[in-house]
Amino acid sequence: MNATNTSAASRSRFALLALDVVLITVFAALGRDTHEHGLDPAGVLLTASPFLAACLAGWALLGRWRSPARIWPAGIILWLFTVAAGLGIRALAGGGVAPSFAVVTLLVLGLFLLLPRAVAALVRRSRRNRQPGQPASAGDRLTDRA
Repeated sequence: MNATNTSAASRSRFALLALDVVLITVFAALGRDTHEHGLDPAGVLLTASPFLAACLAGWALLGRWRSPARIWPAGIILWLFTVAAGLGIRALAGGGVAPSFAVVTLLVLGLFLLLPRAVAALVRRSRRNRQPGQPASAGDRLTDRA
């Protein structure tokens, strides 16, 4: 792997990490809005913080993983770790962890953390299946820049 590929891989990892952070924050904002707790930025970040900390810890644990964008095993491990550790941190901080909240957290964060990886897998598959010399689609050109 040359320096250009390494740089592109680093940018791709950073973009995926940033997307994970944004989607976890959206999860917290949706929950606060659903329960009419308000959408002030400090409140949203406070609600999101246990899951953000868990996700960042998961990324650190998976930091040497060759393919963090893959659904299996990296995406599944990150998702389950983020949910379990996030709920644990929330419980230790005195926040509610009712079974219904845990189920919603598992499902929503599953969707939010795995969907970008599923899209990346589809893009990789379409690139592999494209015939040599065939022009790239608009989607391929967009993901080539990422």
